[in-house]
Amino acid sequence: MTYSISKEFALSAAHYLRGLSPTHPCARLHGHNYTIRLEIVTNDVDEVGFVFDYNKLDGFKTALDTMLDHRCLNDVLNVNPTAENIAKWLWDRAKVALDEEIREEHENYELVIYVSETPKTWATYAGVS
Repeated sequence: MTYSISKEFALSAAHYLRGLSPTHPCARLHGHNYTIRLEIVTNDVDEVGFVFDYNKLDGFKTALDTMLDHRCLNDVLNVNPTAENIAKWLWDRAKVALDEEIREEHENYELVIYVSETPKTWATYAGVS
């Protein structure tokens, strides 16, 4: 059996995508109300019955607000700010921030970051630890 938890976070930010035709709408500066979902997948639960305590994700929300909310993502990220690249960029930071605490309960786990720019579109980055 596989267990997972996920939590959604919201932020608003602007960006433009490099490498597109100047006539492409995403080549122009524009904004999104992003939804970010962080998911942790494991094969077991702890003695309480948790995959991971949701309260321990508060720092991830604080980091999102501090680093990305109401900013131009081109000024923050070191990659072209596509939804796919944002997902990987967030995964890298979440992995560093949460790995030690998750490993206290689970030897192996999968961390998945989902990024939505619109209600109908999602990009995902997943990694196994």
